Amino acid sequence: MKIALMNEFSQASKNALVLEQLKDVVEPMGHTVYNTGMCKDGDDPYLTYLNLGVQAALLLNSKAVDFVVTGCGTGQGALMALNAFPGVVCGYCIEPSDAYLFLQINNGNALSIPYAKGFGWGAELNIHTIFEKAFGSPKGMGYPNEPGRKESQNRNAANLFKMKEAIGKDLISALKAIDQDIVKQALSPRFLECFNEGCQVPELKAYVDELLAK
Repeated sequence: MKIALMNEFSQASKNALVLEQLKDVVEPMGHTVYNTGMCKDGDDPYLTYLNLGVQAALLLNSKAVDFVVTGCGTGQGALMALNAFPGVVCGYCIEPSDAYLFLQINNGNALSIPYAKGFGWGAELNIHTIFEKAFGSPKGMGYPNEPGRKESQNRNAANLFKMKEAIGKDLISALKAIDQDIVKQALSPRFLECFNEGCQVPELKAYVDELLAK
């Protein structure tokens, strides 16, 4: 699995800690981590949670990555920004059980974590255990594991993806409909390295290349 970690400006100082815990959990499992957001205070370019929504949408829809770990101060802004886009189902994760239940029941492809609210003593232990619960078992297995319940949860999760696709625009149309400066600002060097390496959708690659050329 390819996993993108992305931090915005207000929580850029937490990036090193979160990256360390994420790699410590998932690299022994054979997963690869890309650090596509801000790495420290004052990092360039300046990214907000709106830019993270663009990054996540492009990376997930292009199949450059399989999963996104993100967040902001409260986790709510990043959650809303990611869920605004097609092909992205992001859950809100405060504690390890949130990660496990969201991935088993909702089978999403992104987590938003609050990095300021309640992020105090022992925060690295909580983050580490969140990642253990998120990636330590196959996702989308359903919960609770009772006759009929698992199958129902899986159907609902699949239908949610279909619902988002049916009621929203395709990704390129959605990106073209918003402020192009927001999109272009999201195309940071670390993001582009990940996107260009793994993009499997030529139309998305062409759109990004065209935007960069302007």
